Amino acid sequence: MIMEADRIRDLLPHRFPMLLVDRVLDAEPGVSVTAVKAITVNEPCYADVRADDSDLAYPEVLMMESWGQAAGVLVLLGEDLGDRVMLFGSMSGVDVHRRVFPGDVLEHRVRIFRALADTVIFEGDCRVAGEPVMTVGRMVMAFRGVTT
Repeated sequence: MIMEADRIRDLLPHRFPMLLVDRVLDAEPGVSVTAVKAITVNEPCYADVRADDSDLAYPEVLMMESWGQAAGVLVLLGEDLGDRVMLFGSMSGVDVHRRVFPGDVLEHRVRIFRALADTVIFEGDCRVAGEPVMTVGRMVMAFRGVTT
């Protein structure tokens, strides 16, 4: 199942500048998703980088956020949130193997490790041109009702 940006926007509540998933390449609802994020020098995180600054590494925290959004897409493919919100719980066993730069395309591979009522645990990795750049041992996402 290929999904373009407009369908991703229908699923996720994120918007510019924090929508960090460009396309879904493959998805099996309730099982796994492969999604991509293209890194460009026009990202907001580069706004204050000087022309003579040679360190254009993409912030690792944004790579983790993008991977987490791909996990959110995976859950939302098979479930309507209704009056609940999606909450990040934690990440563990995260290893960044190398830095990424403008021109790289992140390929997030996310699998559901376990789903328990209103909590989902994910695992997976992130690759650039087939090379692992980040491994995620576990990420926990919870779904809670909105109270007013």
